[in-house]
Amino acid sequence: MTRFDATTAADRQRLIVEAIAAHRERASPFCTFEVDPASAADVETLGVPWIQFVDGIVNLDCTEDELERCKSLIEEFPAFKIDELTRPEDAEGVNVRVSAKADANRIAQFVDRAFERVFDLPGEYRLWVVEL
Repeated sequence: MTRFDATTAADRQRLIVEAIAAHRERASPFCTFEVDPASAADVETLGVPWIQFVDGIVNLDCTEDELERCKSLIEEFPAFKIDELTRPEDAEGVNVRVSAKADANRIAQFVDRAFERVFDLPGEYRLWVVEL
């Protein structure tokens, strides 16, 4: 990979596809996408939104409200389903594991829309690949 951030939907989705390909080539444990803190509201309270991908699983942490938005988004992606919800006792929020039986392009669409809709980010948010 030669670039690690993008700000338009098309560029972010291409970046996600490239990161998934690099992740698979390297056989790394996972790849992580993170929002530039300047793009997100309430970072000090909720932290920086992130999504991980590994072996057909999309993983994210969210609040209960964000979980409802995530469920709504998943309805638009028939090949995706929630596999597991974990509510740790020592942390607020929910860890969501979504199985993604789809190609990298469809996964990229889901991840990009999840950042916009689940985490309520503006259309021009900056996405970073922070771990491969």
